[in-house]
Amino acid sequence: MLDLLLRDARVLTMADDRPTAHAVGVLHGRIVGVDEEIDGLPARAVVDCDGATLTPGFADAHNHMAWFGLSLAELDLTRLSAMSELYDAVAERAAGLPADAWVVGAGYDDFVLGGHPRRAELDRAGGGRPVWLKHRSAHMGVANSVVLDRAGVLDGTATVPPGGEIDTDADGAPTGLLKEGAQNLVKALLVPYPVDELAEAVARAAQVYTAEGLTHVTEAGIGGGWIGHSGIEAAAYQLARQRGDLPVRVELMTAAEVLHPVPSNPADGVPVGLDLGLRTGFGDNRLRLGPMKIFTDGALSSRTAAVTEPFCDHGGTGLLGDDPQVLRERIVAAHRAGWRVAAHAIGDRAIDVALDAFAEAQRVLPRPDVRHRIEHAAMVRPDQLPRFAELGVIPVPQARFLYEIGDSMADAVGEHRLPWLYRHRSFVDSGVVVPASSDRPCVAVGAPLAGMRSMVERTSRDGRVLSGDERVDAVEALRAYTTRSAHAGHAGGERGRVAAGLLADLVLLGDDPTTVPSARISDIEVLATFVGGECVHGAEVVASRCDGPVPARR
Repeated sequence: MLDLLLRDARVLTMADDRPTAHAVGVLHGRIVGVDEEIDGLPARAVVDCDGATLTPGFADAHNHMAWFGLSLAELDLTRLSAMSELYDAVAERAAGLPADAWVVGAGYDDFVLGGHPRRAELDRAGGGRPVWLKHRSAHMGVANSVVLDRAGVLDGTATVPPGGEIDTDADGAPTGLLKEGAQNLVKALLVPYPVDELAEAVARAAQVYTAEGLTHVTEAGIGGGWIGHSGIEAAAYQLARQRGDLPVRVELMTAAEVLHPVPSNPADGVPVGLDLGLRTGFGDNRLRLGPMKIFTDGALSSRTAAVTEPFCDHGGTGLLGDDPQVLRERIVAAHRAGWRVAAHAIGDRAIDVALDAFAEAQRVLPRPDVRHRIEHAAMVRPDQLPRFAELGVIPVPQARFLYEIGDSMADAVGEHRLPWLYRHRSFVDSGVVVPASSDRPCVAVGAPLAGMRSMVERTSRDGRVLSGDERVDAVEALRAYTTRSAHAGHAGGERGRVAAGLLADLVLLGDDPTTVPSARISDIEVLATFVGGECVHGAEVVASRCDGPVPARR
């Protein structure tokens, strides 16, 4: 007997040999079959989908789950459109806090506000409290004088980490703006977070994710560096799972800073790693270690992405995360130790560094089909495209950035480099697999359906089409959030399609994203989300259409 039968649905299977179906059977968390493959099989619960669209669950190949969950409890700056509103919001939050409590905000946009918050104004708004406001990109933030003093910035005792920058005014005084690794000076005052607090943040994020149809997410960096929150951050995900607060599947990237020399036999060829020999692939299909994450540069929004030609509105060429040779050595060492590597590289100069390192790694130790990745791959020159295909490197772009900060990016790169921005069609035409992702919370809206719309339209907030030749159709956009993301995680045999034997991770939608006008894709209602055949979102909707008990999380 089946645990669950979903019938009268428009099933988009994403399987090449059978693209559509009308019914899906589930047993023990996996798909038994579709249509005639399950004819006559009884089921404990039968859901009449009434013609709704059923697809594989969505997978976000690059997001920051704990960080997003933490931001949900912080001062939300994402919707502010004037600097005065920001200062008022800081003052209001500060007034309700103890005298020594931090005011932490996230998501301000200097492009919208017309600049960065000023240290002196934050001093006044904070009323003597430490104030730390994170830019929407997370590649920079602004601190007030209390924080800068504690961090050793004001007296000059602070040492700026490689790839970091402390912004100063014409007189050489710190403005409060800290870029890239310089943020570690502030982070050192805040971390490590308690595991319980991080587990609660993960739980908050998970509720948002399941409501958007997400069934799998790749957490893009834990444990160290400026993106980590604790040296034992993985324990927070384990705790959330133990509590029943982790309904989505998660793959954890390990920050490069966490890998270290480990005692092992020389014959093992393991120069660096984690204690006990843990590496990519350890875990199960609910919680698993993914790639090692390394930063090779900064961001376009902060003009710290490493580019070969100066920015048009800035004159600089960005920052590399470290000396190129150091970056190559770390990537090669992780490759030799059996890790997949995810290299954050936004500017074309940083992409050169990452591709060169991957090529060297394969020369040193050939590993077929390893699927190293370049996170963001935001500015890819034409001559770099074939190298992705030759090396089997997977780009992980975020089309939603085109809408949210596309106008600012266009100012930075100029018309002649616009075709390089967040490519998609060029990669597909080159035979390169492109998964979908959000980089949340670096975007205000990280929902998969919004991401699909941006892949199809490629319009900025002001309605400007950004390199229309890189558009893909809605079917390819859906593939990016299903089969392509599964492929990027070496999980194509487990998820990403509606087919016998695969995990029963499914999303029921109010309309078909592949046929509605593109402007409506982001407005499609997520009726229900299933992970392993269990309803993790939309239980009331399912119950109203179900004959039998709704298969819910135990």
